[in-house]
Amino acid sequence: MARSKNIKQDVESLTMVIRRIIRENGRDYVKTYIFAAVCLVLVAASTAFMAWIMEAVINEAFAKKNADLIWIICGAVLAAFVVRGAASYGQAVALAQVGNNLVARYQQRLVDHLMELGVSYLGDTRSAQIAAQISQNVAGIRDVMNLTITSFARDLLTLIALLVVMVTKDPILSIIVFVGAPPVLLALRYISKRLRSATRESVDLNSRVLSAMQETVQGITIVKAFTMEEQISGRTAELIRAAEERSNRIARLTERTSPLTETVAGLAISGVIAYAAFRSIYGDVLPGAFFSFITALLLAYDPARRLARLQISLERAVVNARMIYEILDEQPTQRDRPDAVSISVTGGHIEFRNISFGYGQSDVVLDAVSFAAEAGQTTAIVGPSGAGKSTLISLVPRFHDPASGQVLIDGTDIATVTKKSLRQQIAYVSQQPLLFEGSIRDNLRYARPDATDAEIEDAARLANAHEFILGQPRGYDTLLGENGVNLSGGQRQRISIARALVRDAPILLLDEATSALDNESEAAVQQALESAMRDRTVLVIAHRLSTIASADRIVVLQAGRVVEVGSHAELSAASDGLYARLQAYTQASGGTDQPASEAKANIKGDIG
Repeated sequence: MARSKNIKQDVESLTMVIRRIIRENGRDYVKTYIFAAVCLVLVAASTAFMAWIMEAVINEAFAKKNADLIWIICGAVLAAFVVRGAASYGQAVALAQVGNNLVARYQQRLVDHLMELGVSYLGDTRSAQIAAQISQNVAGIRDVMNLTITSFARDLLTLIALLVVMVTKDPILSIIVFVGAPPVLLALRYISKRLRSATRESVDLNSRVLSAMQETVQGITIVKAFTMEEQISGRTAELIRAAEERSNRIARLTERTSPLTETVAGLAISGVIAYAAFRSIYGDVLPGAFFSFITALLLAYDPARRLARLQISLERAVVNARMIYEILDEQPTQRDRPDAVSISVTGGHIEFRNISFGYGQSDVVLDAVSFAAEAGQTTAIVGPSGAGKSTLISLVPRFHDPASGQVLIDGTDIATVTKKSLRQQIAYVSQQPLLFEGSIRDNLRYARPDATDAEIEDAARLANAHEFILGQPRGYDTLLGENGVNLSGGQRQRISIARALVRDAPILLLDEATSALDNESEAAVQQALESAMRDRTVLVIAHRLSTIASADRIVVLQAGRVVEVGSHAELSAASDGLYARLQAYTQASGGTDQPASEAKANIKGDIG
């Protein structure tokens, strides 16, 4: 009872996915599918005609030696082959075009949907594994559609037409053939059930293999610096062996039907030959009907075999399609409110009002944080590693939403405005400089698509990047390697800063934006940033004490709480404060302008 219930659920699940794919795509391709179906009907009809005309070929041409009909028969056979060839070409091209368009359509849907999903979802899922899973599974949608059309319009119609020929030529022989069908169908149902889980495991493992390879290529310098080659090779080899074993299991399951179907087909055909031979020998019956029957039987074998294996093929395709839908069905966690409006920032005053946030239920990163960043001023946020500095800044463009509290810009709660309009008012430079596919000019223009070449070059000058860009092989049109691997870390960061300046937004967020620069480059970029900060509201996570000292206001975070707020002079004067102790440590170490996070880490016992 339970087994029949599981089989019913499996069939319903399979049917639901197929119906969804057809519902989403059927109307858009209905004309092409009708054309392909007509072509497939012609293929089926011409195939059946070949079997039907064999009786005339044997009886009239060879038994009765009727020369007058030979040319007519030969012409009919030639015409059937021409029709079949043209129809086969037409359906193959039509289905290939639809299939390629389906793949492209779902790739675009996936990209668009991933853009809608929040940072939290993409942060919890390995990007390389998402890319690998998409590349493996997106073809499942195409395969489901094409298998459905070809199976019913070609294989089923061909089989029906050939069965009609067989029954009309000899009903008794047809009954002999039909006896072997039930055991084959039962075996296929059993195999398809086991194949489903094996296919999903195989897809998961293959995506992990591709993910491991991609991450190894991206982090090759770290791999070689830490002599990780043997470890990475060993771990990847385990995944590859597991993926190979699953693929072999799928192959064994998929091909397990071959011995059964071949044996049943052999028994049926040998039985037919024996029966027909005895009837011809002892009954003096013309062999034309038999040859027509046997031709139909042999031609029916392939479509019958494909239809028998249809559920297995569909199971594999549906597993892939279902994994694509798992991504597409993932609901964005940060949708705009139905009544959300566009925001227009006039001053740029930012207020954090009683903000609390955690990445997990028990992981409190920010705890009742409240302070304001005045419009047109620079506010520096300092604190030891793990204090919540980057998390706090990420709340302004709504990469995350606070668990409680409000972030207000010019008095407007940013939760009530559209994310797009909010982010258009913000320029952002991350701690890790990220560059994308394309040229240097393309990467700078991402910040503002309507920016002119002159504005792009002005921003590059401000970021102290113009000179080294001109030194590249093709200047601003130099194509970048993966994540700008053909540039130094400092050069990538300066392009990232220039991209933020091209944005020309009233709010500028700098998440340790100069962390990748040497002292000389940082001094030049810091001077450029000072001019770029004018008349803008700037939130900066400080990297060096010199940056902190130049800020209009400094907010000191510790363990997710605000412990001090003031100017550099005010905080330095408070001898018992955390900032003053940091200053004292810096002076005691010889005045070295080391990173604030490092200095704080060194006095962890004092501030802990």
